Amino acid sequence: MGNLTVRALRAVLAVVLTGTVLIQVLMVWALATKPGDGSLPLTAFRVSTVLGLASAQVALVCVWRLVAMVRRGTVFSHAAFRYVDGVIGAIVAVSLVWFTVTAVNAPGQRDDPGVTLIMGGIGLAILGVALIVLVLRMLLAQAVARDVEATHLRAELDGVI
Repeated sequence: MGNLTVRALRAVLAVVLTGTVLIQVLMVWALATKPGDGSLPLTAFRVSTVLGLASAQVALVCVWRLVAMVRRGTVFSHAAFRYVDGVIGAIVAVSLVWFTVTAVNAPGQRDDPGVTLIMGGIGLAILGVALIVLVLRMLLAQAVARDVEATHLRAELDGVI
Protein backbone atom coordinates (compact mmCIF):
# COMPACT_ATOMS: atom_id res chain seq x y z
CA MET A 1 0.00 0.00 0.00
CA GLY A 2 1.45 3.32 -1.05
CA ASN A 3 2.36 6.08 1.37
CA LEU A 4 -0.20 8.44 -0.18
CA THR A 5 -2.94 5.82 0.16
CA VAL A 6 -2.09 5.23 3.82
CA ARG A 7 -2.13 8.95 4.57
CA ALA A 8 -5.42 9.48 2.73
CA LEU A 9 -7.09 6.56 4.49
CA ARG A 10 -5.83 7.72 7.87
CA ALA A 11 -7.13 11.23 7.18
CA VAL A 12 -10.57 9.86 6.32
CA LEU A 13 -10.57 7.60 9.39
CA ALA A 14 -9.52 10.50 11.64
CA VAL A 15 -12.26 12.79 10.29
CA VAL A 16 -14.95 10.11 10.67
CA LEU A 17 -13.75 9.18 14.15
CA THR A 18 -13.75 12.83 15.23
CA GLY A 19 -17.23 13.33 13.80
CA THR A 20 -18.64 10.29 15.55
CA VAL A 21 -17.14 11.36 18.87
CA LEU A 22 -18.70 14.83 18.51
CA ILE A 23 -22.09 13.33 17.68
CA GLN A 24 -21.80 10.98 20.67
CA VAL A 25 -21.02 13.88 22.97
CA LEU A 26 -24.07 15.75 21.69
CA MET A 27 -26.28 12.66 22.12
CA VAL A 28 -25.08 12.06 25.68
CA TRP A 29 -25.64 15.75 26.42
CA ALA A 30 -29.15 15.47 24.98
CA LEU A 31 -29.82 12.44 27.17
CA ALA A 32 -28.58 14.24 30.28
CA THR A 33 -30.71 17.34 29.77
CA LYS A 34 -34.47 17.68 29.66
CA PRO A 35 -36.03 19.47 26.71
CA GLY A 36 -37.23 22.99 27.45
CA ASP A 37 -40.57 22.56 25.71
CA GLY A 38 -41.65 19.70 27.96
CA SER A 39 -41.67 17.10 25.17
CA LEU A 40 -40.49 13.59 25.79
CA PRO A 41 -36.90 12.91 24.74
CA LEU A 42 -36.33 10.19 22.17
CA THR A 43 -34.25 8.23 24.66
CA ALA A 44 -34.24 4.87 22.86
CA PHE A 45 -33.12 6.44 19.60
CA ARG A 46 -30.43 8.51 21.30
CA VAL A 47 -29.07 5.52 23.21
CA SER A 48 -29.11 3.51 19.98
CA THR A 49 -27.21 6.28 18.25
CA VAL A 50 -24.54 6.36 20.95
CA LEU A 51 -24.16 2.56 20.88
CA GLY A 52 -24.12 2.42 17.08
CA LEU A 53 -21.47 5.11 16.89
CA ALA A 54 -19.38 3.32 19.53
CA SER A 55 -19.52 0.17 17.40
CA ALA A 56 -18.48 2.15 14.33
CA GLN A 57 -15.60 3.65 16.30
CA VAL A 58 -14.37 0.18 17.24
CA ALA A 59 -14.36 -0.74 13.55
CA LEU A 60 -12.51 2.48 12.66
CA VAL A 61 -9.80 1.84 15.25
CA CYS A 62 -9.40 -1.76 14.06
CA VAL A 63 -9.07 -0.62 10.45
CA TRP A 64 -6.51 1.98 11.56
CA ARG A 65 -4.46 -0.78 13.21
CA LEU A 66 -4.76 -3.01 10.14
CA VAL A 67 -3.54 -0.18 7.91
CA ALA A 68 -0.54 0.23 10.22
CA MET A 69 0.16 -3.49 9.89
CA VAL A 70 -0.09 -3.29 6.10
CA ARG A 71 2.32 -0.36 6.05
CA ARG A 72 4.82 -2.31 8.18
CA GLY A 73 4.31 -5.48 6.14
CA THR A 74 3.11 -7.50 9.14
CA VAL A 75 -0.53 -7.95 8.17
CA PHE A 76 0.01 -11.61 7.28
CA SER A 77 0.36 -12.62 10.91
CA HIS A 78 -1.87 -14.00 13.61
CA ALA A 79 -2.02 -10.56 15.27
CA ALA A 80 -4.17 -9.28 12.39
CA PHE A 81 -7.00 -11.65 13.30
CA ARG A 82 -7.72 -9.71 16.50
CA TYR A 83 -8.45 -6.57 14.48
CA VAL A 84 -10.44 -8.34 11.77
CA ASP A 85 -12.51 -10.01 14.49
CA GLY A 86 -13.02 -6.56 16.01
CA VAL A 87 -14.37 -5.26 12.70
CA ILE A 88 -16.71 -8.26 12.37
CA GLY A 89 -17.95 -7.83 15.94
CA ALA A 90 -18.51 -4.12 15.42
CA ILE A 91 -20.52 -4.72 12.24
CA VAL A 92 -22.67 -7.33 13.98
CA ALA A 93 -23.19 -4.91 16.89
CA VAL A 94 -24.28 -2.17 14.47
CA SER A 95 -26.77 -4.55 12.87
CA LEU A 96 -28.18 -5.47 16.29
CA VAL A 97 -28.52 -1.78 17.15
CA TRP A 98 -30.24 -1.24 13.79
CA PHE A 99 -32.67 -4.09 14.46
CA THR A 100 -33.40 -2.51 17.87
CA VAL A 101 -34.14 0.83 16.19
CA THR A 102 -36.38 -1.01 13.73
CA ALA A 103 -38.27 -2.70 16.57
CA VAL A 104 -38.67 0.57 18.49
CA ASN A 105 -39.84 2.35 15.33
CA ALA A 106 -42.22 -0.42 14.18
CA PRO A 107 -45.28 0.49 16.31
CA GLY A 108 -45.31 3.96 14.80
CA GLN A 109 -45.34 2.48 11.30
CA ARG A 110 -48.56 0.47 11.52
CA ASP A 111 -50.13 2.47 8.70
CA ASP A 112 -47.07 1.94 6.50
CA PRO A 113 -45.42 -1.40 7.35
CA GLY A 114 -43.20 -1.13 4.30
CA VAL A 115 -40.90 1.19 6.25
CA THR A 116 -40.33 -1.52 8.85
CA LEU A 117 -39.65 -4.08 6.13
CA ILE A 118 -37.16 -1.77 4.45
CA MET A 119 -35.43 -1.12 7.77
CA GLY A 120 -35.28 -4.87 8.40
CA GLY A 121 -33.76 -5.32 4.95
CA ILE A 122 -31.12 -2.73 5.76
CA GLY A 123 -30.31 -4.68 8.94
CA LEU A 124 -29.90 -7.84 6.89
CA ALA A 125 -27.64 -5.97 4.47
CA ILE A 126 -25.47 -4.85 7.39
CA LEU A 127 -25.21 -8.49 8.50
CA GLY A 128 -24.26 -9.33 4.91
CA VAL A 129 -21.31 -6.95 5.20
CA ALA A 130 -20.22 -8.83 8.33
CA LEU A 131 -20.37 -12.07 6.35
CA ILE A 132 -18.25 -10.54 3.58
CA VAL A 133 -15.63 -9.49 6.13
CA LEU A 134 -15.78 -13.02 7.58
CA VAL A 135 -14.98 -14.42 4.12
CA LEU A 136 -12.10 -11.96 3.86
CA ARG A 137 -10.91 -13.18 7.27
CA MET A 138 -10.85 -16.72 5.89
CA LEU A 139 -8.77 -15.50 2.97
CA LEU A 140 -6.39 -13.83 5.43
CA ALA A 141 -6.14 -17.13 7.34
CA GLN A 142 -5.16 -18.91 4.13
CA ALA A 143 -2.60 -16.22 3.31
CA VAL A 144 -1.10 -16.45 6.81
CA ALA A 145 -0.91 -20.25 6.50
CA ARG A 146 0.84 -19.93 3.14
CA ASP A 147 3.25 -17.36 4.56
CA VAL A 148 4.10 -19.63 7.49
CA GLU A 149 4.56 -22.55 5.09
CA ALA A 150 6.80 -20.50 2.80
CA THR A 151 8.90 -19.37 5.76
CA HIS A 152 9.27 -22.97 6.90
CA LEU A 153 10.26 -24.13 3.39
CA ARG A 154 12.82 -21.30 3.11
CA ALA A 155 14.32 -22.36 6.43
CA GLU A 156 14.56 -25.98 5.24
CA LEU A 157 16.12 -24.88 1.96
CA ASP A 158 18.65 -22.72 3.80
CA GLY A 159 19.47 -25.74 5.97
CA VAL A 160 20.07 -27.90 2.90
CA ILE A 161 22.26 -25.32 1.20
